Amino acid sequence: MDAQENPLSDAAVLPDLEPATRRIAALLGQVDDSRLDGPTPCPDYAVRELLGHLTGLATAFRDAARKDLGASTAVSPDAALPVLDDDWREVLPRRLEEVAAAWRSPDAWTGLTRAGGVELPGEVAGAVALNELVVHGWDLARSTGQPYTAGEAELRSCEALLAPAEDGPDGSPDDGSDDDSLFGPPVPVPGDAPLLDRVIALAGRRPDWQPGS
Repeated sequence: MDAQENPLSDAAVLPDLEPATRRIAALLGQVDDSRLDGPTPCPDYAVRELLGHLTGLATAFRDAARKDLGASTAVSPDAALPVLDDDWREVLPRRLEEVAAAWRSPDAWTGLTRAGGVELPGEVAGAVALNELVVHGWDLARSTGQPYTAGEAELRSCEALLAPAEDGPDGSPDDGSDDDSLFGPPVPVPGDAPLLDRVIALAGRRPDWQPGS
């Protein structure tokens, strides 16, 4: 996505990250150690790497909201597989609370910031943070056999962010093939599919994915 694109330009209200972070926190209680090596919809990640990624992204986007630009905001998420620390059960819920709180500040949505080594407008960074939380929340729920829902406003924000541009740089249709492994090319779904399924498909996942499928 071009850092200057603004998926929120038509939005009347800026997104609230707290519902997405609360959903993830609620999922954690059912993730026992026996599930950590299980598969996820992210091909290169087991559940432990997904949890490590969630911890890292919550930290990075917390600091991006605060404009506290340092090591946490400088590294691309695909630079190396995430490492899940032993204290993740204490740290991850706290990081989720912190990232939601940081994006409640109006200042977080203004000016420029950085995340994943990319400089981008604050309101775009906020939309990316919400999308990461919603999609990876779904990943975690599906990987651990738990139900998952999301609010329409959250999903509309994700849909606007993930929808491929109609034309690529050379004027040809943009199929999303340059997306990274965590958010791959969109998966076709029926036009009348539920909004959550459409968002998940735009993020390169099969909405019917199950462990072992």
